[in-house]
Amino acid sequence: MSQSQTSETSPTDHTFQVDLRGLVDLLSHHLYSSPRVYLRELLQNAVDAITARQALTPGAAGTITVRTGETLTITDTGIGLSEADVHRFLATIGRSSKRTVDGALDGAGLDAARGEFIGQFGIGLLACFVVADEITVLSRSAADPAAPTVEWRGHSDGRYTIRTLPSATLPEPGTTVKLVPRADNAEWTSPQQVVSLARHYGGLLRHHVTVIDPRGESHRINAAPPWERTHRSPLAKREAYTAYCRELFDFAPLDTIELDLPAAGLRGVAYVMPTTVSPAQRAGHRVHLKGMLLTDQAPELLPEWAFFLRCVVDTTSLRPTASRESLYEDGTLSAVRDALGDRIREWLTGLAARDPALLHRFIDTHHLAVKALARHDDELLRIVLPWLPFETTDGNVTLEEFARTHPTLLVTRSVEEFRQVAPIASAAGLGVVNGGYTYDRDLVHRLPEIRPGTTVTDLDPTTVTAHLDAVDPGAELRAAAFLAIARETIGVHDCDVVLRDFQPVTAPALLLDNRDARHERTRSSLAADSDGLWADILGSLREEIPRAQLVLNHLNPLVRQALTIAERGLAVATAEALYGQALLLSRRPLRAGETALLNRAFIGLLTHAMHQPGEAAPGSEPRKEM
Repeated sequence: MSQSQTSETSPTDHTFQVDLRGLVDLLSHHLYSSPRVYLRELLQNAVDAITARQALTPGAAGTITVRTGETLTITDTGIGLSEADVHRFLATIGRSSKRTVDGALDGAGLDAARGEFIGQFGIGLLACFVVADEITVLSRSAADPAAPTVEWRGHSDGRYTIRTLPSATLPEPGTTVKLVPRADNAEWTSPQQVVSLARHYGGLLRHHVTVIDPRGESHRINAAPPWERTHRSPLAKREAYTAYCRELFDFAPLDTIELDLPAAGLRGVAYVMPTTVSPAQRAGHRVHLKGMLLTDQAPELLPEWAFFLRCVVDTTSLRPTASRESLYEDGTLSAVRDALGDRIREWLTGLAARDPALLHRFIDTHHLAVKALARHDDELLRIVLPWLPFETTDGNVTLEEFARTHPTLLVTRSVEEFRQVAPIASAAGLGVVNGGYTYDRDLVHRLPEIRPGTTVTDLDPTTVTAHLDAVDPGAELRAAAFLAIARETIGVHDCDVVLRDFQPVTAPALLLDNRDARHERTRSSLAADSDGLWADILGSLREEIPRAQLVLNHLNPLVRQALTIAERGLAVATAEALYGQALLLSRRPLRAGETALLNRAFIGLLTHAMHQPGEAAPGSEPRKEM
């Protein structure tokens, strides 16, 4: 070995250093959504301490008292901490007595109570540094009656001190936490805010929680939820549930659904919202974990189709994330979501037999949600499909009512197609359903499953044309010259022109088109504007799809007058104008070429209208199409 080579040394163990200020900043700006969670963490630690005390001494009283003022204190009658516990848990970030059950704590029997603890992560106390630079903890252990009171004083820069005090400092076992609020976060520790936050987070806690303001006034924070109370009658229960909904969500529900899943340790209530809501606007649900509010924005609690509900539940089995502000997505949550979905289905199917009037009101308000559910639930489909409203040529009616008049139901693929044919189909006695809205086409096609004898088929433009009356051959012969110009002019837009008699007389023209034909025209347009490989690819996709049809109404006075036009320029402008009007009546977005056609037709008609008598009619020369 040469002297230039460095000799190998033995590895040296080191310990990670924690920058507490940086950690507090991380918690306040990234893990927790708001500084207000400090009070939730204090309440949570107090509740868990009481749970441990009652595991050690069954029947022990459980109270939590919060005092506001220049110093914020929270006192509990929990199990308390010994000096060894303080060193082990308060001085070590991430270690929790609720997860680490050993030594003296294990001897106290806390292992049996571990599943009842709310917190599990060992970082809750750090949330207090979000609103204070100094935290003082006074604690006396219930596991050892002779144990002294221990004081732990921590600072946001990572320093802490521990000392023992006479046991008389705390007359009874338990813990008191004191915070001296910082000026920049004083709003979160004001008496009114503390009362509000305590009720927000601890309103369903099982232990007695009181907030005492600087004037000495006591505020009781928690109360039993309505599903745990005894009610004199079903009406009294309904009134209690409604009052609770008004308090939490500020609306009177259309109905209430009790939720009870013993296997998941979940109880609560779902409220049916009284107004229509968008499927994209999924409601936030209030989820309590062992009485402590976990989140009031938990859309993942219910299936996506149940967007018409707002829930408040208390559970013992769902897992929180580390920030304790949302639910952890796991198999348990998935199973609970499915079970709650089944409960909602039971309520909905039972509504038809129990309260048809309420079912009508519910469907009128939330028919989109019911359609979403019925599309995937055969049992529910049979029950609610006849009740669901659909847009038809007879107006907004149920399928049951519509099928009585029209044994054959024609379904459009889009809203535009329905709007094109609805007036003419109605006059011709055709039964057409608008299948362009979400779920509607799929549901209408399933009607024969529950109503045998009904025929459902997709609407084809040729079906409508076949129901229009043919024009007298002599009249069509007289109109041949105009029709030839119109077919030449409109043909460049992949559209044929035909002449028919149909109602209503006020409709001069009807554009019969479908989505496939429009897609083919778009493909052809792209292929024409492309070159090379892309044009070859688009060309290979060409399909033989029927062209659109512009059906001119021979009964309409304007069309009859147009059929007599002999001057080519005016005939071209008139044909484009009729086509443009039919496009507008279809209410579908116009392409650039169609917009240009409308402008060209308007200018052409205006030019012909303004030319002086004796002058050559504009456009008398043959017109070249671009």
